Amino acid sequence: MTYQQTLDYLFARLPMYQRIGAAAYKADLNNTIAIMEVLAKPHQKLKCIHVAGTNGKGSSSHMISAILQQAGYKTGLYTSPHLVDFRERIRINGKMIPKNYIIDFVEKYKEPFEKIEPSFFEWTVGLAFDYFVSEEVDVAVIEVGLGGRLDSTNVITPVVSLITNISYDHMNLLGDTLEKIAREKAGIIKAKTPVVVSQYQSESGPLFMQAAKDLRAPIEFSDKIYKVTGCKLNKGLLSVNVLNRKNNSEEVYELDLTGTYQAKNLLGVLNAVEHIIKAGFVIEPANIKAALKQVVKLTGLLGRWQTIGEKPMMIVDTGHNEDGIKQVLENLKHVDHNQLHFVFGAVNDKDVSKILALLPKDAVYYFVKASVPRALNEIDLLEQAAKLKLNGKSFSTVKDGIAAAKKASKKTDLILIGGSTFVVGDALENI
Repeated sequence: MTYQQTLDYLFARLPMYQRIGAAAYKADLNNTIAIMEVLAKPHQKLKCIHVAGTNGKGSSSHMISAILQQAGYKTGLYTSPHLVDFRERIRINGKMIPKNYIIDFVEKYKEPFEKIEPSFFEWTVGLAFDYFVSEEVDVAVIEVGLGGRLDSTNVITPVVSLITNISYDHMNLLGDTLEKIAREKAGIIKAKTPVVVSQYQSESGPLFMQAAKDLRAPIEFSDKIYKVTGCKLNKGLLSVNVLNRKNNSEEVYELDLTGTYQAKNLLGVLNAVEHIIKAGFVIEPANIKAALKQVVKLTGLLGRWQTIGEKPMMIVDTGHNEDGIKQVLENLKHVDHNQLHFVFGAVNDKDVSKILALLPKDAVYYFVKASVPRALNEIDLLEQAAKLKLNGKSFSTVKDGIAAAKKASKKTDLILIGGSTFVVGDALENI
């Protein structure tokens, strides 16, 4: 098969959660374990860092990967979903997996895998682990796809586990309370393996502490150890002052990921790196600072408060749940602009009303439908928004919505594109 035929096979034959939703979710690890057996247990041959959480896990995974790369380690990085190219999910030192490797892998394992009937995500986890082992990476940073306890990545035994924040998302699968969601995330905690939690939250903190105690896993809450004492944009970088309460020292870190929400993620990353060093990795303070300035360059990260146009400024961001949208709106306060034009789309299996209620009433909206089956119909979105006095028009594609926003905008305006990861993916593909 050609590369495109291989992708078509995977997309057509295998359910993909990001595209179709809950029907693709496998609530156990049996398929993944069977896949690992077929592949000669690659998960047992890797040194890994495991990263879970509702928001921030992707950014945190990329920051850790960048730091390990900068320190000289051959670093695998597995993330999801992809925004433009499927190969974004699997990288080594920022370079995407070769197309030929994917073709050969699918050809080689199609017959035994078809007997297992894996999901798209299960196939992809197998591919990533096999590739990392074949390329003899020094370490692999593995981002959880959904939840944690039953996620396909949860067959690894990591050097350290990192859990970012807990907020409402995927409630139809993970539970309708923060405690239930946290219980799923806590599923990545392994016996006697350090776990770092980026921020202490009253709803989830005690649960994480109990889970760690039961497994005799050392646990730390990063915001109890580190404190952000200052955060500002400076010459295109996010400058973050961080106080280390352990030794009462303060450092300034400059990030090329300029969303102010990255300051929270940074604390978890710094804390996790402490444990990575304790595990025997040699990482100098200068490696950390140099890496954080060039995470995008080192890892290829896309879609996190990313500027894709000027005059008018155009920004995309993958924030797609209540907490994520709140952080996006907080970022808006730091960007000088006249009129806000918001190209907004959503998926059809979430309660979008709570997100719409957060959005500013004085923006001009372009309600769009992303090019995936899960996308919420743009007319339905427009009607729900109108009830909340959000003014705008609907467009059947993201491309058309962006074109209308650009046509209506002045040079001093701001065009924000988001609401769904898939809206951002369509936007990046169009440019």
